[in-house]
Amino acid sequence: QVQLEESGGGLVQTGGSLRLSCTASGRSFGTYGMGWFRQAPGKDREFVGSISRSGDSTWYDDSVKGRFTIFRDNAKMMMYLQMNSLKPEDTGVYYCAGPPPTWDYWGRGTQVTVSS
Repeated sequence: QVQLEESGGGLVQTGGSLRLSCTASGRSFGTYGMGWFRQAPGKDREFVGSISRSGDSTWYDDSVKGRFTIFRDNAKMMMYLQMNSLKPEDTGVYYCAGPPPTWDYWGRGTQVTVSS
C-alpha cells in the first residue's frame, strides 16, 4: 500500500516560517505529481499547491502564492512545503497527497498553528 507521511508542523508566530516534509513509500515517487492541501477548523479542505512529477512545474492557490514554495527531491522520495510570512489564517492541518488529478493517497496530516 502506498504511504504518505507529513512532518514538520508546529506553532509559529505571524510572519514566521515553517517547512513541512512529506515522505513517500510503496511506490515510484518520481513517477507522480503530488500536492499539498490544508483544512482549517470548521472549514472544508482546500488546495494549497502541487508539483509535477519532475519538479519542474508548480501550481499554487492564490492565498499562498508568493509565500509558499513546493519542491521535491525524488532521490530522497520527499516533497516539501516551505511556508514563509505565515498568517493566522494559514492555521490548519496540512496534508500531502497524490497523484493528481484523483488524489487517491493521503497522509495523516500535520498541524500548523500560526499565532497572532
